[in-house]
Amino acid sequence: MNQQDIRNLLDSCPTPLYVFEERLLKERVQYLRAHLPKETGLCFAVKANPFLGRFLQGCVDRFEICSPGEMYICEKQGIPAAQFVLSGVYKDEPSMRYAFTHGLCDGILTVESVRQFELLSSLSREYGKPIRLLPRLTSGNQFGLSEAELLDLLRRISAPGKDPLASGSFLTLAGIQFFSGTQKTSLKKHRRELSMLDDLLDRIRAELGIEIPLLEYGPGFPVAYFSGEDFDEDAYLEEFSSLLAQMRNKLPIMLELGRSITASCGSLLTRVADLKRNHSGNYAILDSGIHHLAYYGQFMAMKHPVFELWPPRESAPDDPEWNLCGSLCTINDLVVKKLPLHDLKAGDLLIFRNTGAYSMTEGISLFLSRDLPAVVCLKENGETELLRGAEPTWVLNGGADPV
Repeated sequence: MNQQDIRNLLDSCPTPLYVFEERLLKERVQYLRAHLPKETGLCFAVKANPFLGRFLQGCVDRFEICSPGEMYICEKQGIPAAQFVLSGVYKDEPSMRYAFTHGLCDGILTVESVRQFELLSSLSREYGKPIRLLPRLTSGNQFGLSEAELLDLLRRISAPGKDPLASGSFLTLAGIQFFSGTQKTSLKKHRRELSMLDDLLDRIRAELGIEIPLLEYGPGFPVAYFSGEDFDEDAYLEEFSSLLAQMRNKLPIMLELGRSITASCGSLLTRVADLKRNHSGNYAILDSGIHHLAYYGQFMAMKHPVFELWPPRESAPDDPEWNLCGSLCTINDLVVKKLPLHDLKAGDLLIFRNTGAYSMTEGISLFLSRDLPAVVCLKENGETELLRGAEPTWVLNGGADPV
């Protein structure tokens, strides 16, 4: 996004404004492909940025969908159902019936509980629709199945004639899934997890005689959000790729990624609305705030995210420090503390980088009934596409119209 792009965006859209750059998004996928084993698949976690699914068609192999809403979004965006991974800790019957009756079960369905298995196998039987299942192994939280439950489920899927629920339900095992968190900077943790999965695959083969066809693994690759963070991603991915190569079980690997794919392609544009000095502190009030900007790992606004001040200007050693506060009427709406800024003025623009993942959906967007920011994609050909206009939230918070 160059200076002319910024001018054009500001001429056409009010701030605050989310901007996603298609070129950066696709370059990021190309980077990951180049630094991972060539046979490794990529599954995009739609929750990271549901606006960008259609721009990733042809770039990634699958789309992980965690809610009915994400399923409807991907359907509307024209993403082929064969690339869906219908996931989620809670699968309700109405949305699953919708998936079965609208041809959205052509991909893979995860299984996070025995109850989910029973629901999916029952619907498969009712609609006469073959389905591919991806049981999820828990990492020790509310997600997924225990190892004992996983092994029992594999027995039931592999021997449907002996199981009334599985019998006639056309169940096929697509693989197993494992995910344990995000922003995992420790390669030692990856080594432990992949070793554990290797042992599990051995046990499944020895006890059940089953060869698992695929491992879908959520590596939780970290994103460097804040200035001063020292992260050699090339070396990190090289070592991670080596860990994959060292696995005893040579099976296809699908990496589920969200933040790592989309974070770097996004920016939040917000203007300085007001300046003041209270007691000994300088305060700048932004037209955005914590309801629009959510960086993973930002503690009490003390870390400084990557940003630009626009119009551009040189900094100086004696620049005053500013506390950047949002537009919400709460003392918790602190975006950044003690940020040195040169000759800051009302009307200046701040461009917060690396906001392509989660910020547009994680913030407390309905608090104080402020508008949702517009969302724009700066396309590879230089054109701007409005993905969503600024939306008022007061109509959601005010209830029914007075009679």
